[in-house]
Amino acid sequence: MSLSTQQAVFQPLLQGLETFLAKAQLDARRVFHGRGHLHEGLEHINVDWYAPVMLVSGYKEIENIDELTELIVRFDVERQIKSVVYQLRSSKGAVSEVKWGEEHPVCIVTESDLKFEVQPGVRQNAGFFLDMRPLRHWLRQYSEGKNVLNLFAYTCSLSVAALAGGARQVVNVDMSKPSINWGKRNHELNSQDPRSVKSIPHNLFKSWGRIQQFGRYELLLIDPPTRQKGSFSAEKDYAAVLKNLHKLCEPGADIIATVNSPYLSGDYLPSLMQRYQSNIRLIGEMEASPEFVDKYPERGLKIFHFRAPG
Repeated sequence: MSLSTQQAVFQPLLQGLETFLAKAQLDARRVFHGRGHLHEGLEHINVDWYAPVMLVSGYKEIENIDELTELIVRFDVERQIKSVVYQLRSSKGAVSEVKWGEEHPVCIVTESDLKFEVQPGVRQNAGFFLDMRPLRHWLRQYSEGKNVLNLFAYTCSLSVAALAGGARQVVNVDMSKPSINWGKRNHELNSQDPRSVKSIPHNLFKSWGRIQQFGRYELLLIDPPTRQKGSFSAEKDYAAVLKNLHKLCEPGADIIATVNSPYLSGDYLPSLMQRYQSNIRLIGEMEASPEFVDKYPERGLKIFHFRAPG
């Protein structure tokens, strides 16, 4: 296939890249969201910017990835890109390869004025979920003075945002000790008071007592993996989390709960909450970032805002 023909195939992707790279870009961002199914023939491609790395993710093999890499570099008029990494998500271990430039296994990226450590292409996930940007923005507005519980905290980006919004304390809980340690580094990157951060590598399904020792919470964040072998399955395990909310909430507490599965309907989580905590009401659902618009919204990330009775 000739380069000109290939450009035609990649045209929607290239238009997004050209617009994005026309000026200096500091913040981490989804540049092209093929998985939103809005561009026929490109549904298997996502492109993410983790300065200075452009990460191209293929959910099946991308034909002519070398030509696409050449075009990405050509559009980089500000010479911001130091590396183009191709990750084949459909391969065992999500194998990645540097297609252009130098290796950057660890990058410090920004979102607004906050800093986060990411590892683009090193593992299946880079350590920073770009589609959670609306929630991080919300947390900076509505966390002031609150005791915040972050379940399934992963690398603690939500807790970083909550403290930046004036939270009194954040309690990070995750089954993975390496993720919790990564989260500690993110708090340190932002010079946040370690006395305001409690980090617990803990399987909450074995005991809720360790979480209750830090008091009740005015804000709870529940952002579990959809399906992670040996730790969590939304279909099987979400109910166990919701059943225990009454032990954790202050009166009037805000609860942010997410689900990100193409197999679960949009009313799955509100219905589950109604079943197990009928006195907790749904306030609303957060809109997705514009760069994550999906032809089938039901299949994408859903962020729900609930409130406990006052």
